[in-house]
Amino acid sequence: MKLQSSYPVLMVDDPIRSAAFYTEHFGFEETFAVDWYVSLRHSQNPASELAFIKADHETIPASHRATARGILVNLEVEDAAGEYERLVGEGGMKAMLELKDEAFGQRHFIVADPAGNLVDVIENIPPSGEFIAAYS
Repeated sequence: MKLQSSYPVLMVDDPIRSAAFYTEHFGFEETFAVDWYVSLRHSQNPASELAFIKADHETIPASHRATARGILVNLEVEDAAGEYERLVGEGGMKAMLELKDEAFGQRHFIVADPAGNLVDVIENIPPSGEFIAAYS
């Protein structure tokens, strides 16, 4: 198989509303939009793509036409603390997980998009000694 690209497509109730959240707060730009599907590409990193489909659309197999649960979108950034201040401090967005440093090598916080999907904003930091061996 010669893979051209790969990106997540989140099943949501309102693709337009969900996409607007990512364009407004995280620098994504619309590349295709209809009422049931929206595709985004990041303005500074075109290899990063994200799309949304209406959960009950006919292209979804009937057995799976429901809003997915348990989705966590990771967005890796240079400065998680700065993004936390911009989104939660200044922007008033509710943090589902407050900014914290993790021993496994992340500084991060989590917010939720309009569909309830979690967005983990991550900065890689040096891991503690107990986790160094886990990295290859």
